[in-house]
Amino acid sequence: MRAEFAEAMIHVADDDPMSLFLTGDLGYMALEGVRDKFGMRFINAGVAEQNMVSVAAGLAYEGFQPWLYSIAPFAVLRPYEQIRNDICLHRLPVKIVGNGGGYGYGIMGATHHTLEDIGVMRCLPNMRVYVPFATSDVPEVVRAMALDPAPNYLRLNLAPKSTLAVPPFAPWRRICKGDGLVVIGTGPVLWNVLSAGGGALRETMEVWNAGILPLADMPDDLAESIARVRRVVTVEEHYGQCGLNEALASLLMRKGLGNIHYRSVWAAGYPTGRYGSQAWHLEESGLAGAALESLLREQLNA
Repeated sequence: MRAEFAEAMIHVADDDPMSLFLTGDLGYMALEGVRDKFGMRFINAGVAEQNMVSVAAGLAYEGFQPWLYSIAPFAVLRPYEQIRNDICLHRLPVKIVGNGGGYGYGIMGATHHTLEDIGVMRCLPNMRVYVPFATSDVPEVVRAMALDPAPNYLRLNLAPKSTLAVPPFAPWRRICKGDGLVVIGTGPVLWNVLSAGGGALRETMEVWNAGILPLADMPDDLAESIARVRRVVTVEEHYGQCGLNEALASLLMRKGLGNIHYRSVWAAGYPTGRYGSQAWHLEESGLAGAALESLLREQLNA
């Protein structure tokens, strides 16, 4: 999604003369077009993420709209106090962009993974978290963020090329219809559900995508489907704590949707203590491959 994001930012530079782009010394062979388009409005803040966030907050206070870019753990976790105190408590329209969410940086290991970023960001005051599902979402998300007066976090990840028609980006989208099971996911990991069993399970599942957190509510169509089939699976490349799993469970309780078969699949961390590719970590967590297919079949028969 990084290439699509860079292209979208070039349009932001044209559309909004008050937009600024700050990077924490990252983006080589990806952001050169952004650098050239923004010119003097492109700032390499160096490996100093806390300072970059505080500088962005000051610029936003003066009327600019700063976009901050780094890999996800450096964009979110290293400057977390500054995001909370300088941006969120003042409701400043700073846009934080983290590339390689979840296991995106694979073999580089836990220091470069972010399995808790959605959770820690969605609990901050005034913060909205945007999680694209498909590469086609990225331009739409960037446009939505540019118009959003709140602080935002954008989680970028690797998404496969697909011919499946995807509805326009929205807080909630029904990706496909089915009568046997409701599956709800956030981010590109949901593609693994759509391809489970070689795609053979797709017709048996109603698959929904959650694109913005916190979850304020759910569509009536989704609530009706859950009430009818009473079998739900959530899927996320993120820890279950404070992620989609707990957010959705709370929402279901508030809506009185109890007595359902509820299963969640999330990032298991590092069960074997080893590191590998993003695809390897997803399989180890049951978020891809035979383990995910087995769980979906089990829930279909629950």
